[in-house]
Amino acid sequence: MHPKNAHQGEYKLKSLSLVHPELATYLITTPKGTQSIDFSNPKAVYALNKALLYDTYNIKNWDLPQDNLCPPIPGRADYIHYLADLIPKGKNILGLDVGTGANAIYPLLAQAIYGWDMVGCDSNTSAIISATANTKDFAPAISIRLQENNSQLLKGIIQDNEYYDFTMCNPPFYASKAEAVKASASKHARLNIKVQQRNFSGLDNELWCNGGEALFIKRLVKESVLFKKQVGWFSCLLSQKQNLPKVTKQLDKLKATYRIIEMEQGNKKSRFIAWKFTS
Repeated sequence: MHPKNAHQGEYKLKSLSLVHPELATYLITTPKGTQSIDFSNPKAVYALNKALLYDTYNIKNWDLPQDNLCPPIPGRADYIHYLADLIPKGKNILGLDVGTGANAIYPLLAQAIYGWDMVGCDSNTSAIISATANTKDFAPAISIRLQENNSQLLKGIIQDNEYYDFTMCNPPFYASKAEAVKASASKHARLNIKVQQRNFSGLDNELWCNGGEALFIKRLVKESVLFKKQVGWFSCLLSQKQNLPKVTKQLDKLKATYRIIEMEQGNKKSRFIAWKFTS
């Protein structure tokens, strides 16, 4: 975890429950006698997120429609902190979150932690409505835009007169619903967790897309060339390490400069790739 991440160590669930009392209804006692929550229960994770956002970042009016992806706050904050290591200091920063979703978590954390101005975009109109509501307390520092063309990622969002210090993205991981279900079932089997209900949260467009993660990022890289003079660093999370060679091969072909940033939160390892064009 990044040294500046506020979520080092175990969650202080008792004090968090005082901030958001609903969390107390989901507290459980582990076989070791410690307090925890059932992380396979989307409602428990949602209540934990509400408490963390209020307690750590003073984000009070955050909500999610039922079944939308509920993002783990520590990991999302890590991405923000590692991006801060890349971009210039001492200037007003403007960032773009591609596929911000209903939660708009990256713009909110970027504004709360570093005071960055942010634009979030999404092609789902329902997500836009929720993201706008979640960020209304931070307008105009955060603005939300609808991507009207599903085949585009940056085009139609980045305007001719705009410059972004960075873009960020959390792409759909899977190539199909069946792949997402299989991966989730495998994870819970490894952890010996029995789940009667759907064992993951997130809408279809949040979890999978045609071609999966690798093709999505390759599309993003291809489109980024069109805006190489308008963006300092492009970046994207890459959850499946085996997809790295496919992406770096394309970046090498385009003569981009890139960095692979490894991240770790507890037992979870993740990474994002950041690239820019110097000519």
